[in-house]
Amino acid sequence: MPTSPIIKATDKASSAEPIKLQEHGALISRVKACVDCADNLPMGPRPVLQHHPEAKILIVGQAPGRRVHESGIPFDDPSGDRLRLWLGIDKDCFYDEKKIAILPMAFCYPGTGKSGDLAPRPECMQWRPDLLALLPNVKLTVVLGQYAQRYHFPDFKGNLTALVQSWQDHWPEKIPLPHPSPRNNLWLKKNPWFEGEVLPPLKEAVARSLAVSDVEP
Repeated sequence: MPTSPIIKATDKASSAEPIKLQEHGALISRVKACVDCADNLPMGPRPVLQHHPEAKILIVGQAPGRRVHESGIPFDDPSGDRLRLWLGIDKDCFYDEKKIAILPMAFCYPGTGKSGDLAPRPECMQWRPDLLALLPNVKLTVVLGQYAQRYHFPDFKGNLTALVQSWQDHWPEKIPLPHPSPRNNLWLKKNPWFEGEVLPPLKEAVARSLAVSDVEP
């Protein structure tokens, strides 16, 4: 099977159906001004997300890490570098909000525990239904890691490996992936089928989703 080309940000995006952009802007402003869990955040609130009603692909992760908190740019770290390789897109495309929406389970860095970052703060869940409702053009949802997968695959009872192995059961609307963090290097080494079986169709689906031309009147 031929390798899908890297998608550039210059590729033409399709137009969104009419939507209340004013409503969208107001919602994003409220999310970014949220301080509901400020007392529980070691570095204070700094919501990080990427969201636009025209987006064709939704990426759902856990919560920003320390580096992303400092930069304010989602996936501005080695996890993001690996994720972009998995998707077959460059940075310009990845950070085009009209193509890619990035909606973690929590929007602020929760702090670090004994075995990595702490769980996403639950206060962010109040925003999730409205944010998802304002993404009517999403064709593919990429779900990274256990916290996001519990939300988006609530009926699945197996572990992460079993869920990723069952990716075709949820295709083409959603796809579960391991988190691209370097902490999962051992998992990737133990599961070489992932790169050979899952990534090629994923790259093709991303390319299809982003290559739909604008409909001319």
